[in-house]
Amino acid sequence: MSDAKFNQISSPSKQKFGDQLIEQINPIMSIHQELQLNQQKLIQQDNHYQSTSESFTYDLIQDYSIQQNEYCYAIAFNSDNSIVLAGCYSKIKVFEFKQEQLKLIQILSEHQNNVSTLNFMKKQTQFISGSWDKLIIIWSMNQNSQWICTQKLNEHKYWINCLIQNNNEDLIISGSQDTTIKFWIKQNHWVCSQTITDHKQQVLGLYLNEKQNRVISCGQDSLILIEESSQKWNVIQMIKLELWGIRLCFINDNQFIFQPLCKEQMHVYEINSSNNQYSKTKEIPVKCDSESCNYFFPQQFIKSKSLIVNKNGKCVNLIRKNQNGDFITQQSIQFESESIFGQMSDNGEYLITWDKLSKKIQVRKYHSL
Repeated sequence: MSDAKFNQISSPSKQKFGDQLIEQINPIMSIHQELQLNQQKLIQQDNHYQSTSESFTYDLIQDYSIQQNEYCYAIAFNSDNSIVLAGCYSKIKVFEFKQEQLKLIQILSEHQNNVSTLNFMKKQTQFISGSWDKLIIIWSMNQNSQWICTQKLNEHKYWINCLIQNNNEDLIISGSQDTTIKFWIKQNHWVCSQTITDHKQQVLGLYLNEKQNRVISCGQDSLILIEESSQKWNVIQMIKLELWGIRLCFINDNQFIFQPLCKEQMHVYEINSSNNQYSKTKEIPVKCDSESCNYFFPQQFIKSKSLIVNKNGKCVNLIRKNQNGDFITQQSIQFESESIFGQMSDNGEYLITWDKLSKKIQVRKYHSL
C-alpha cells in the first residue's frame, strides 16, 4: 500500500485517537490546575496568618519629629505615604514624607477655624478637610504641584466632627455638631443628596462597611445608628447605649467595635442572621488611664494587618484580631496627656501622632518581633 493511501486511511484514526487522548487528559489537567490554585490559596492564607499573628511594635522614628506648638486635631497620610497633612488650628500644613523625614512644603489657609478632619482620596490627587467653621473643602493639586481649593460645601450649621468617603470616591458622608449626617454625591460638583436627623445630639463617629452599603454612627446622645443604602439611606437599627462614645469601626460586614467614653472595655457587636440586627457579644479589655477623652482621633481597622487602632484616654491601643477571632492588645502607647490626635497609614506601616505634652508631630514605624 502506498504511503499516500496509508495516510488517507490512517488520518481519521489518528484524529480519533488524539481526541480520545485529549478527552482523557483534560480532566486530569483540570484537577492539576485546581490543586495548584488550592495550594496557592493555602500559601496566601498561611502568609496572611503569619503576617497577622506575628508580634509587633511601633517604634518612634528618632530625631525626625516636628515641633508643632498649635493643636493638631487632624493628621493624615496619602495612599503611598509620600505626603502628610496636619490641621494646625485653622491652617493645613502639607509635609513631604521622604526617607522617613517630614519636610514642610505648603501651608493652606482657607479655613477660618480649627481643622477637625482630613481625608486623602486614593484614586485622585485630592483630599477633603472639615472644620469648626462648618465648611467641608475639596482640595486638588494644580499643574504646579500646589494644593488649591476647588469647592466648598457649606450646608452644616455647626462644627464638622467626622467625615468618611466610599471606595469609589463618589460619596462623602459627614457628621456634625448640628446632630445631622449628610450624604454628598459627586455630579459635576459635590452636592448634598440626603440628610439624616435621627441623632439627637452631636454626631461623633462614622464608618462604612466592606460592602459599602452600611454606615454606623455614634453620637453624644448615647446612640449607635446603623444606616443602610437601597435607593436612599435609611436607619435600619438604633442601639441605645449605657454610655456614649466617640469611636467605632467595622471589622467586617457582620462585626463592628465601639469604644465607650474613657472605659477600659471595648465593645464588640455582631449581627444576628435571623433578624439582621447587631447586638453586643463581648467586651475586650483596653487601657485608658484617664477620666477624660478628646475627639478627632478616629478608630481604624487596618485589614492587611488585622489591626485595630484604638485611642482611649491617654493610650493608643494597637489590637490584633487573631485568626480564631480573639482580640489581643499587642501594644499600648501611653502618653502623658489625653490630648492625642493622629492616624495610622492605610498599609499599617506608620502611626503618626501629635500630643499636647510634647507638642510634636511624631512618627512611629511598624516592626515585627
